[in-house]
Amino acid sequence: MTEPLLHAQGLGRVYTNPRESLFQRPSRTVALHPSDLVVAPGEAVGIIGESGSGKSTLVRLLLALDTPSSGTVEFDGRPVSAAASARSLHWFRRQTGVVFQDPYASLDPRMSVGRIVAEPLSALGIEGDHRSKVRAVLRLVGLDADAAERFPHEFSGGQRQRIALSRAIVHRPRLLVGDEPLSALDVTVRAQILELLGGLRQELGLAIVLVSHDIGVVQHLCDRVVVMRDGAIVEEGPVTKVLSRPSHPYTTQLLASVPRL
Repeated sequence: MTEPLLHAQGLGRVYTNPRESLFQRPSRTVALHPSDLVVAPGEAVGIIGESGSGKSTLVRLLLALDTPSSGTVEFDGRPVSAAASARSLHWFRRQTGVVFQDPYASLDPRMSVGRIVAEPLSALGIEGDHRSKVRAVLRLVGLDADAAERFPHEFSGGQRQRIALSRAIVHRPRLLVGDEPLSALDVTVRAQILELLGGLRQELGLAIVLVSHDIGVVQHLCDRVVVMRDGAIVEEGPVTKVLSRPSHPYTTQLLASVPRL
């Protein structure tokens, strides 16, 4: 049996809300109930659910961007702790890349594309010719190498998402995490980026964790799907099985709400 690349066990997050008065006891909000998740090397896992279901909280905990209230995360058998120093997590940052929803908001408009894409190489202390690595990855995502000299505002939304994607993979991670990376794009561009992700997965051997409201995107790209509701995983399994023969009433309800022509 293949050892998991990413393994979360009992991962949970509870927030303590501030008191409204001195005489009131602090209240608690459960953002994520204790949950388990396994991602195999090269596997694509989709996470679906309505807004507020806990998808982004789960992703932040998986990436050690927030500290869990319970549970553990391991990457390739090695513990990952958000409480650790930034330097001690360098090994984990080198193995992971992330793409967010809004490509323009995630790119510094004052920096050239070349500097933006090269940021992980510099921050993680990766040796070699950074300029050539940047140009190579820009070509890999379908942009001209001379795009490195230009600025984000000179590109379309789809091109900016390609830039964000190139920054996420320039250091050759083993896991790519996308938090609604296609939702801000129009249908045509979304299809192009989706095809690009599928091609990069094959070429680079990437494992992918994809958060999406678009069930069609998950169906096209992912091997397995996780369904979340109210901070809990209510169903998971192979995409073809879960989306064609759901076992949980919420999954059935979610699929029924998808517009059909």
